[in-house]
Amino acid sequence: MTDVLILGGTGWLSGRVAAGWVAAGAAVTCLARGARSAPAGTTLVQADRDDPDAYAEVAGREWDEVVDISSQASHVAAAVQALGERAARWTYVSSASVYSDDETIGVDESAPRHLPAQPGDEYEYGAQKVAAEDAVARLGDRALIVRPGLVVGTGDPSDRFGYWSAAFARAGAGTVLLPETDGRHAQVIDVEDLARYIVDARHSGVVNAMGDVLPLGDLLARIRTIAGHTGDIVTAPDEWLVARDVQYWMGARSLPLWLPADMPGFMARSNRRFVQTGGELSPLEATIRRVRADEEARGIDRERRAGLTRADERELLQRIDCPQ
Repeated sequence: MTDVLILGGTGWLSGRVAAGWVAAGAAVTCLARGARSAPAGTTLVQADRDDPDAYAEVAGREWDEVVDISSQASHVAAAVQALGERAARWTYVSSASVYSDDETIGVDESAPRHLPAQPGDEYEYGAQKVAAEDAVARLGDRALIVRPGLVVGTGDPSDRFGYWSAAFARAGAGTVLLPETDGRHAQVIDVEDLARYIVDARHSGVVNAMGDVLPLGDLLARIRTIAGHTGDIVTAPDEWLVARDVQYWMGARSLPLWLPADMPGFMARSNRRFVQTGGELSPLEATIRRVRADEEARGIDRERRAGLTRADERELLQRIDCPQ
């Protein structure tokens, strides 16, 4: 039986990876703080990765596979130090945020990265992921580094992708505010597809685990159709939105997935190696429908981590002088 250690295993993605390994017949151990339940069929080892002895309970045995998704480089480096010699394979889930070139469309895994974070640096996600990759890369051909782009799906804690299903659904026959989409792209991967790839992969190296590139306007149109929106849409210029404190990409008072015009490559990278190494992508409409149902179940008017409230959207629409 394959012995798998998931460093985490109780979160949105790592829980699916753990469950996937269980379904594949593996003996799965999850090392986590224990604030959330571990998936059925796994063994939970409670440990805080800030603790110097975090890996003491799992360091004395051989592991066929270790999976880590941490975005804190010190945690990843400590895990490699403690467990690397006893791991036959190591999969690290990094991020497309490691890349320093957000302008060039279609770049592959050889594109330049940000400088790695150094101890004592102020936290910066991309730099932390780069430093974590470097720690894992020391394991040579035993290591697989997976770089997802925007991960979407049911239960998404970031609320980014689901915002648009909710925005179109809550408006009904009312007006929805959109950002400029000309020259902007979308590139998403369903969390289920990503988890399956992580479990099934048997190769090493670096892989962009990303969906196919499509125009942002096309994606929003598909979401609108599935949400059943029958009202108007109004597109606001970048400068107008920024001047009214609407944020790019994510977070409170944002229009998710909208990026500055000078970042056309951020969601337009090559996924060729992902496909060549067995990566499969769910039909986009199927993902949208699942997210649409999930948004209804969770509450389309709930407090969100990303997007505009309907009240804020109405206020902006009023200022741009259009029907609501």
